[in-house]
Amino acid sequence: MRPIHPPYEPVVFRDKAGGFAFLTRSTATGDRTVEWEDGNTYPVIDVEISSASHPFYTGQTRVLDTAGRVERFERRYGGRGGRT
Repeated sequence: MRPIHPPYEPVVFRDKAGGFAFLTRSTATGDRTVEWEDGNTYPVIDVEISSASHPFYTGQTRVLDTAGRVERFERRYGGRGGRT
C-alpha cells in the first residue's frame, strides 16, 4: 500500500538576505544540498526573507504617514466619486 503523505525529512532553509540558515523537518525538498554544522549533507531551500531579515522582526520597520497620505489624496481628488 502506498503512503498518502509525503516524506517528512530534515531540510535546511537558508535566508539569502540575512545570511541565516536553520535545520528543520519539512515535506519540502530542494535540488541542491548543503553540508550542515553536524557534518551531514541536507537538501537546502533558499528563501528571500525570514525572521532574520524581515523588518517586523528586526525592529527596522518604517512608520508610514498614513494621515498625510489620506489628506493629500483628499486634496487631490476631493469631492469626486460616489459620496460627496
